[in-house]
Amino acid sequence: MTGAVPVRVVIADDHPMYRFGLTAALAGNDDIEIVGEAADGEELLAVVERTRPDVVLTDLAMPRLSGTAAIRAILARRSQVGVLVLTMHADDEALIGALRAGARGYLLKGADRTEIARAVLSVASGNAVYGEVVAQRINAFFTQTQHDYAAQVFPELTEREREILQLVAQGHSNHRIAQRLFLAEKTVRNHVSAVMNKLGTTDRAATVARARDAGLGDPVN
Repeated sequence: MTGAVPVRVVIADDHPMYRFGLTAALAGNDDIEIVGEAADGEELLAVVERTRPDVVLTDLAMPRLSGTAAIRAILARRSQVGVLVLTMHADDEALIGALRAGARGYLLKGADRTEIARAVLSVASGNAVYGEVVAQRINAFFTQTQHDYAAQVFPELTEREREILQLVAQGHSNHRIAQRLFLAEKTVRNHVSAVMNKLGTTDRAATVARARDAGLGDPVN
């Protein structure tokens, strides 16, 4: 790609030294131009609007607005941007949440500069890029049933609570869930309250968002 217009990249990470090191590592590549940096999710949205990059290279755990939420917001405004996640989080909930938000690539922070640069250029070309460990986890997700996966990502829930969480995440009301599961509506409300308490969410919308970020419950038509 040398000689072509460089890929414009924005880097987002809340650790200044890591951001500095990553910027320095990629700046030596003639095919990549760092056009902006952000220390949190809200700043990332503003930087993307100002610089209009080809690729966003972002962590997931950031203050003010999570990386996953930022990815979703960026792609809602600028669907052509390629998003590459670079994070220390290898858990399934973070991974599936980022992919569902629209990330085109996912690497762990143990990746070296060559791998990261190659991934940036590949994502800019419209390809999907995953590290070996990440690829294995994606494969495991799609070969499991959603019920089994729910048990894995939300082990604190009972089997009935996981069943109800999936239906809540699909957009069903308590009344509809009660009909489907042959339960009293009051019983469903109690289960939903127990789920919210265990997940640490404060309302139904936050519970739905948490479940969908983890890869559960495609909305019903």
